[in-house]
Amino acid sequence: MKISFKKTYKFAIKSAFYISLFSTAFVLFSAMVIFHANAKSLWLFGITFAMAIYLFSFLVLQYRVERFIYRRVKKIYDDVSLLESSTLINQPITTDMETLTREVKKFATDKKLEIEMLQVREEYRREFLGNISHELKTPLFTVQGYISTLLDGAMEDKAIRKKYLKRADKGVERLIYIVEDLDMITKLESGDLNLDITEFDIVELIRNIFDLLEMKADKKKITLSFENEYIRPNFVRADKDRIQQVIENLIVNSIKYGKKDGITEVAVVNLTKEKVLVRITDDGEGIEKQNIPRLFERFYRVNKSGSRAEGGSGLGLAIVKHIIEAHKEKIYVESEFGVGSEFSFTIEKAVNKEKKERKEILEEIEEEEEE
Repeated sequence: MKISFKKTYKFAIKSAFYISLFSTAFVLFSAMVIFHANAKSLWLFGITFAMAIYLFSFLVLQYRVERFIYRRVKKIYDDVSLLESSTLINQPITTDMETLTREVKKFATDKKLEIEMLQVREEYRREFLGNISHELKTPLFTVQGYISTLLDGAMEDKAIRKKYLKRADKGVERLIYIVEDLDMITKLESGDLNLDITEFDIVELIRNIFDLLEMKADKKKITLSFENEYIRPNFVRADKDRIQQVIENLIVNSIKYGKKDGITEVAVVNLTKEKVLVRITDDGEGIEKQNIPRLFERFYRVNKSGSRAEGGSGLGLAIVKHIIEAHKEKIYVESEFGVGSEFSFTIEKAVNKEKKERKEILEEIEEEEEE
């Protein structure tokens, strides 16, 4: 690669000036003291001598700097070019030491940050591979164990055969669940998953989710309810199926980590004229502060043993985050360990929300009148 010089003459100009100033003063002083030259001829000689010595010094210094110093500077740039630094090697080589020092220092700082980022990514990659290996290994070994037991002779017993095949089937279902979640995250990250944007009543959607999860909540005696009992319809604009998945995942988590006889409350708040805030609050075990920044990472679990005992792919919150970001919205989390957690996200209001609300109210009035 051809590297061009961006020449500066500051060093040679200043150095030549100092040399010519000292040399001229010394020569004029010597001429006055030793040769007793007259003032007129002395000044003429001084000007001529100063110009000559200045020009000579400038040329020699500039030549020597380019031959001696710039060669070494060029080597620095050549070494940098091996690292393919687009921030440094694409610029002409500067001969100004101050500028060069600043550029090299900036380059070193950028490289340090880049190395630190690569180290973080490598650590995340290793952790991710370890987690996915563990998540896939558990159901695989389960299926393998039951099938091996059946092949070793247990197949003749109908009761055991049915029991083990059901357990193996659950292991396969878990594998499919993990793979489907991974596929969804991949599509969300690459932008291949298209959103079907429609207008719908989010309050009605949440009520339907309550009905779906009622049995799951009853097992832990957890109550699912709205924060405000008399909540009105609230129309939003989003992908209904994906938002249902988000709310369902967040409520399932609140049930999973909630305490017995606890409560999970959902609130729908008109945040601004354009935005609605959906808030899911529980009084469960809560999350420690150091774990909150990593909650939305794939396969990250706060309580690794307890989480796996409860089931799930470990991808639920990662999917939630990607779906909300695909809608160009924000998700928030607040939690206090031992007290509970609150997850909330914004969503766009429907344009004709007010009209639909009025229509709903009129329909309710008509139904009451008919009764």
